[in-house]
Amino acid sequence: MANAHKSIDATAASLMLLLCVIWGAQQSVIKLVADDMSPTLQIALRSGIGMLLIGVVMLRQRVSFALHKGPWKAGLLAGGMFAVEFLFIGEGLRYTSASHMVVFLYTSPIFTALGLHFLLPEERLSRAQWLGIGMSFGGIVVAFLSGFLVPQWDADILLGDTFGLLAGAIWGLTTVVLRCTRLNQIPATQTTQYQLGSAFVGLLIASAFMGQLEVNWTPAVVSAVVAQGVLVAFFTLLIWFWLLTSYNASQLASFSFLTPIFGVAFGVLLLDEPLDINFVIGSAMVILGVAIVNHPRSRAGSAIKDAPSRTRKR
Repeated sequence: MANAHKSIDATAASLMLLLCVIWGAQQSVIKLVADDMSPTLQIALRSGIGMLLIGVVMLRQRVSFALHKGPWKAGLLAGGMFAVEFLFIGEGLRYTSASHMVVFLYTSPIFTALGLHFLLPEERLSRAQWLGIGMSFGGIVVAFLSGFLVPQWDADILLGDTFGLLAGAIWGLTTVVLRCTRLNQIPATQTTQYQLGSAFVGLLIASAFMGQLEVNWTPAVVSAVVAQGVLVAFFTLLIWFWLLTSYNASQLASFSFLTPIFGVAFGVLLLDEPLDINFVIGSAMVILGVAIVNHPRSRAGSAIKDAPSRTRKR
């Protein structure tokens, strides 16, 4: 039962902080080696690694691999959306900074809240949540303005930012699919296999179609791909799902605003990415708006308050 979940304690807070750091760093890690392996191909390979490792866990837990016997149509829909989302992320990182990408990507809770508002009566948005959504969209506009104001302005930055926002929207709508279909009734590892498998196959095909299969195999590239596969696509998923089974889901979700903060910090520290005042102000508005939408008090009376989400984190 949802009300049996514990409140956040020091263990959960420490683990969530670690997860937010890893999720925030991944965009910068991808971009760090993008000259030697395309971002889209990196994401494809890490998804394959994660799929194999999750498969090992399924074997140990004796979870069925017969995905076709479950809600496979919804699974393929969610998996296809997952692949398209990461295609936008991979291609977006070719044009814009990791800092921009992580902020626009983490607008996803806004789109989830809007989708659930119109589909589930128990998920109606409160006035505080509408305020948060308005603030986030205002922040998006302000953050987009930064693309016009950088020295030697390039339309590529706006294209990459747009891809990031589209990725965030698709991520949010994927969560709606997971919440509103039978996917929320099957083991989380099965749901994850639909997503990782679709990303692995779909992004490999996309990489081949776009001529992005050429790789300069350096130690940095190998380390980056393995780290993404083991840490992001496997370790963080296991920890996240364990936390959801033990702790209050809405309290866990309240940590989400930390990820883009860490993401911007890693972009500046690892990639020396510049920050202008419009982007800083816009990012702050987006992050604060998302925090308001996710805050338990803003969601009082809503069934989303402590309903574990089956969507994977980034």
